[in-house]
Amino acid sequence: MGTRPVTRSSERPTRGGTRPSTTATRCPSWHPSSLLAILLVQKPFLHEHHALQAAMILDLLGLIGAYAIGSCRDQVSTMYAVGLAGAAVVYVVVHVSYFTLGNTGENDDDDALVEKKGGRFLLLAILVASITYQAGLTPPGGFLLQDDTQSGHHAGEPVLLYNYPNRYNAFFYCNSVSFMLSVVLILLLVNPTQYKPAIRSHALSICSAVSFICLMGAFAAGGTQHMKGSIYIFVLAAVAFFFCLVLLFLIYREGMKQDKPQDKPMPKSSTAKRIYLMTLGILVASVTYQSGLDQPGGSWQSSSDGHEAGNPVMHDNRRQRYLTFFYANSTSFVASIYLISLLLLRMVWRSKWCKMAIKATVVPLCLGLLVAYASGSSRQWKTSVYVGTLVVPVLAYVAVHVILSVWRRRSRGA
Repeated sequence: MGTRPVTRSSERPTRGGTRPSTTATRCPSWHPSSLLAILLVQKPFLHEHHALQAAMILDLLGLIGAYAIGSCRDQVSTMYAVGLAGAAVVYVVVHVSYFTLGNTGENDDDDALVEKKGGRFLLLAILVASITYQAGLTPPGGFLLQDDTQSGHHAGEPVLLYNYPNRYNAFFYCNSVSFMLSVVLILLLVNPTQYKPAIRSHALSICSAVSFICLMGAFAAGGTQHMKGSIYIFVLAAVAFFFCLVLLFLIYREGMKQDKPQDKPMPKSSTAKRIYLMTLGILVASVTYQSGLDQPGGSWQSSSDGHEAGNPVMHDNRRQRYLTFFYANSTSFVASIYLISLLLLRMVWRSKWCKMAIKATVVPLCLGLLVAYASGSSRQWKTSVYVGTLVVPVLAYVAVHVILSVWRRRSRGA
């Protein structure tokens, strides 16, 4: 097959040699709108004229243009990427318009609930936009360093497109759909008059669900170049979806829809716990998605000595360590998406079944993250075991803290 070096550095070679990354030269043209938005926050009187919202809309539109140009190598793919954003906008507008037909007025009783839900949607949209934007500009496997006249591929094109075009297309379109939907969500959430009916008509919920599904597909296609690994991720996603359906069925049997407990205010302790768990899920989903696509140890720089360009180095040198990292990281990622999905469903938060499901999800989420870090951050099992044993003193510290806290409360009560 010849030598096909790849790179992940900020310099991408061309036919005439190496030059700085083209992505870096395209994005700064939209940076002034971001800086302007930061400055506008300092001027409260400009809020009345919606100057901040206008600057944010311009910034997000520029982000869409930068992604469409920087993540593609041909005009057709760029047009497809932009068309995905337009299709998402059209769908949301049609969905909201259809489901709000005949509504004479808004219900002000649930405005506080809508505001809170809008804040959670905004956090999730920012998470998805940030990780998919970076993954789209630096796809897994790196880039070609040299032109290949036989296949027609040029330097700077993704190695995954060279080796597995179908897998790359699956990754590209899934990642692009997830990114465009997240940007559309942010655009809607900028204007309260738009996102309130979108939340009430469940348009944002559907967009978030599709974004999560595409994010899972991009992770399965780009996180490994082997079908066995992709099947494992899809099986995990199917298991999570099955448990979600079982949970909804149990809640339905519990009679939550008839009692409508979601209209009652939630205790402050439950709200705080929900925020902590949502933050945990967002953090884990972000780090596991990025580490899954850009795996530790890097990728092979050329196809030689039985190694395939773009394949993880650790897969061939330390296969057992790589498999441990891959399965643990994938489990943690799917568990984080499942946890976020549960926390978005307000109707299930008060159910005992939901609380049990959340507690059961946190365990594989944290355990998988720990195992993935221990196996991927070092190259010797001795070091990995040492990282794992660090959990023992941490748990001992927490246990001592809890014991002292209980003792102080009892002494004060006495």
